Amino acid sequence: MPLDRLCHTIRYRFSDPRLLRQALTHRSVGVPNNERLEFLGDSILNCIIAQDLYRRYPKLSEGELSRLRAYLVKEQRLAEVAVKLDLGDYLILGEGEMKSGGYRRPSILADTVEALIGAVFLDGGFTRAVEVIATLYHGMLENLDAKAVGKDPKTLLQEYVQSRKCALPQYTVVTTSGEAHRQNFEVECAIPELNIRSHGSGSSRRGAEQDAAKAAYRQATHA
Repeated sequence: MPLDRLCHTIRYRFSDPRLLRQALTHRSVGVPNNERLEFLGDSILNCIIAQDLYRRYPKLSEGELSRLRAYLVKEQRLAEVAVKLDLGDYLILGEGEMKSGGYRRPSILADTVEALIGAVFLDGGFTRAVEVIATLYHGMLENLDAKAVGKDPKTLLQEYVQSRKCALPQYTVVTTSGEAHRQNFEVECAIPELNIRSHGSGSSRRGAEQDAAKAAYRQATHA
């Protein structure tokens, strides 16, 4: 597929198109591939995201900033960026990876985003890499909930009700079904003072409680 659309989407046009092609080339093709560019892009991304968070959140501690950065640069987030770019359509894969669906594998997509950043850095320098990352992460950074990132739903919900001086959420197992080794739990989460009741399910009681807490937190914060 022609790469003009990708360049338009990331708002960067390469002086050396070979770098872009290399960034999209998986190791299953042979050499050259994007592994070295991925190594470089990973470092550049971490640096630029750290710089952005440092400026965006002047009151956060080092630990809180590290938690946010880890959330933003992990495989899942990078794969989400790749999907928005339709990056799978541009990947250059070996025959085996192509047949096994490598163009939609999160790890390959995430690695390619890092390689793309590395290629931009080599082609245009640090400032252009900053601009491209700002484009890729715009929505994610603007909608980032700094207090919620990295915390499990039960912790978030507990902090929320405590901030409103309410009693802690009450978790009750409603039903348990399935065989002993494959049970499914349904749990109710209740916060009477806030008129909130939610349900969650999971293969363990803890998992069901987390699911119910997530639903309750959503009710509480979107009321």
